[in-house]
Amino acid sequence: MNVKIRQFKKEDAAEASLIWNQVVEQGIAFPQIEKLDEVTGLAFFESQTYTGIAYDEDTGRLLGLYILHPNNVGRCGHICNTSYAVREGERGNHIGEKLVLHSMEQGKKEGFRILQFNAVVSTNKAALHLYEKLGFVKLGTIPGGFLLKDGSYEDIIPHYRKLI
Repeated sequence: MNVKIRQFKKEDAAEASLIWNQVVEQGIAFPQIEKLDEVTGLAFFESQTYTGIAYDEDTGRLLGLYILHPNNVGRCGHICNTSYAVREGERGNHIGEKLVLHSMEQGKKEGFRILQFNAVVSTNKAALHLYEKLGFVKLGTIPGGFLLKDGSYEDIIPHYRKLI
């Protein structure tokens, strides 16, 4: 597999929405509850500062994606936020790591100084391990900050990393 990352294109809307919805449907990582369709997905992905698409250069198959956008406005507008989705069946192949690294470089290009994750769910061990490996700093724990799909609550652990 030859993984490359490029900017989102309109033609990606259906497949990118499918990958995004896989994470939404699991109900253990994204705060969103509503799924995207091709129309709402196109609007959502195009509204971001940048949407990155991971694909297999040999087959053209989409493997994952990330969205990058400001975390806040005004005097805190230099802080960005991202979310990552990797296609089921492709997880564990270091695609997420490539997406995170690309988003950090893209965040710098967009003029952001800090990347902040607001809600890393404490049971998301793969993400926690990756963020630690990449030098992100844990900001503490918010008890019961995430509503799981099953109706129970799980802790969230905000993280940040300077991009400059």
